[in-house]
Amino acid sequence: MSRSSQSPRESGERPSWRMGLPFVAFMVVAALFFIELLTGDPSKLPSALIGKKVPAFELPPLEGLVRKGAPVAGFATGDLVKGRVSIVNFWASWCVPCRIEHPFLVQLAAQSKAPLYGINYKDGTAGARRFLGRFGNPFVAVGVDANGTSAIDWGVYGIPETFIVGGDGTILHKQVGPINADIIAKTLLPLIEKARAN
Repeated sequence: MSRSSQSPRESGERPSWRMGLPFVAFMVVAALFFIELLTGDPSKLPSALIGKKVPAFELPPLEGLVRKGAPVAGFATGDLVKGRVSIVNFWASWCVPCRIEHPFLVQLAAQSKAPLYGINYKDGTAGARRFLGRFGNPFVAVGVDANGTSAIDWGVYGIPETFIVGGDGTILHKQVGPINADIIAKTLLPLIEKARAN
């Protein structure tokens, strides 16, 4: 019997449709992943740090930044474990979503009665000062994370990101992406009030 007249089973060859099955399975999984990526809410991504203490850090101040006539200090872990709920926001002057978010940070600082700390992420000193001078400085302290080490320790993967920290230094909430009036009213303020009551 010639090779061309043998069935795939007799010749030991697999049918061509079987060879394409792994590729089809891969494409289906990739399509599902892509759809979830496009439709998922990145602010709902879980953080391994929720319920854990803030990472150890000490950040220098943003050089030349002044608020109410006094230099604005940097800050460290100890500033977040003083028995009061705090808010920590990672931002940069080059970050477009940070510009969109900034008026809402000013609003949050005024409404929450919790100190708002800013961590300036991989930014130039002059640009960061100009940004706060133009849009307002809602922060009680601004630490400079010039090389991004603190952002890594906090689990930040894209700015802006905002954290609610309990009075004992426990991370209670992580908000990925820019905050807005709805997030402030429905998520952040209730969390802050609940944490303050405990």
